Amino acid sequence: MNEAYTISAVSAVVLASVLIGGFGLRISRTTSDFYVASRTVGPSLNASAISGEYLSAASFLGVAGLLLVHGPDMLWYPVGYTAGYLVLLIFVAAPLRRSGAYTLPDFAEGRLESARVRRVVSMLVVGTGWLYLVPQLQGAGLTLGTLTGSPRWLGAVLVSCVVVVAVAAGGMRSITFVQAFQYWLKLTALLVPAVFVLLVWHHDGGAPPVFPADPGAAPTAAGAGQPLATSRADHPLYATYGLIVATFLGTMGLPHVVVRFYTSPDGRAARRTTVVVLALVGLFYLLPPLYGWLGRLYAPELTGAGDADSAVLLLPGRAVGGVGGDLLGALVAGGAFAAFLSTASGLTMAVAGVLSQDVLPARGVRHLRVATVPAMGVPLGGALLMSGMPVADVVGMAFAVSASAFCPLLVLGIWWRRLTPPGALAGLLLGGGLALLAVALTVAGAGPVRTGWLHTLLAWPAVWSVPVGFLAMVLVSLATPGSIPPHTSATMTRLHLPESLGARQTAAAAAGGAPQGPGARQARAGRGREPQ
Repeated sequence: MNEAYTISAVSAVVLASVLIGGFGLRISRTTSDFYVASRTVGPSLNASAISGEYLSAASFLGVAGLLLVHGPDMLWYPVGYTAGYLVLLIFVAAPLRRSGAYTLPDFAEGRLESARVRRVVSMLVVGTGWLYLVPQLQGAGLTLGTLTGSPRWLGAVLVSCVVVVAVAAGGMRSITFVQAFQYWLKLTALLVPAVFVLLVWHHDGGAPPVFPADPGAAPTAAGAGQPLATSRADHPLYATYGLIVATFLGTMGLPHVVVRFYTSPDGRAARRTTVVVLALVGLFYLLPPLYGWLGRLYAPELTGAGDADSAVLLLPGRAVGGVGGDLLGALVAGGAFAAFLSTASGLTMAVAGVLSQDVLPARGVRHLRVATVPAMGVPLGGALLMSGMPVADVVGMAFAVSASAFCPLLVLGIWWRRLTPPGALAGLLLGGGLALLAVALTVAGAGPVRTGWLHTLLAWPAVWSVPVGFLAMVLVSLATPGSIPPHTSATMTRLHLPESLGARQTAAAAAGGAPQGPGARQARAGRGREPQ
């Protein structure tokens, strides 16, 4: 592949992202602009931005790589990634926006009136965000290294620097425009080469690719030494259920996705945004499986080389060839970098927001900018130290932690008025904490537990950790009825009434001297935590 084309494409994406971010910076004037874009982002723009940051390295590179190696069983990845938004639409989107919070810890404290719950949620948000950032940086190193021969650390460092500058400069208002642009760039970068590759495939006779009869039974060399690939091979049915539970239920708690719903003007706009996201994400996920499918024909050696994630990058050159293949490959490389930049920007913004509000001794836009450095620095160190695991598998582990911790908290917090702070703490620590410990042990490859059922349970924890989280919250809450927050009724009313009715209820409560719920508690749990 012509390296000059690739370098030019990546440089163009970085430059375009910086220029669009600069436009957002020009109109970002207030603290609310910086944190939640003043809650004025309409459904179309917000849906494009959510899709841009959600479609990460796992979506752009990992899905095709897993399908290439393991066969059609891996189609559960794009199905789960998309269906997770349906669950979010039904249970969470509108009430979460009506909560008036700025972050997931804000929601937890406002609903349960507990600073301890807020601290635990903050730690889990940071842990999930860091875990999700690692594969984005790994994917950037893989892309630049595969196409230019540069050391793999260079791509990770480049993405880290661009993201820190973009987030620190313009905040949410700025990255909203950048991520919306990057969604359409990613879609174009996969769609255009796919059309040409399909034309070549049809010209070559249209022979179908051959996949192993039982892809889960015997891992290829690409899976050798990769913990989740080994677990999938040992117990493929359990691994499939673990993937389904994690992706279906984990989307609603991803920190960079959740914070986006706070930028919607109201609950109705949040629901509309989610519907548009379903359409945009579903459209995108038609393409990566196609690359994995055709990769079996034009790049079969990748199934045993340990670099299956590079199939998307190499397929245009292998199938089309010549200058046309080089140009299409450069377009894919630009789209891949857009994927890394958009997801990393959203995650960095979410993690830095939590660090600036709950870890740093002072709050404010200046401290959020300072927090972007550790928010990106820690996962950069992890990406440089850890290698060899498919990016989609690492992202799947982040989904498992999110599903185990935040799905029970959001579903029960929004729909069950008897949830108590001790119950929430028990569920967060037992469900989310154990899931985080399990995936950390899996990534580290700690101890002799590298095969068999115990390793599989650690690599795919959502099957058991999500029920543990729900049961712990329910049982401990039922055992501590005296700990139900005093303003629960007002809080639940605010979450479920349309904004206009909720405002009337709050005003009536204020006139009568009654507790006003989260609307009155924003000084502690939301707007009042907005740094000045």
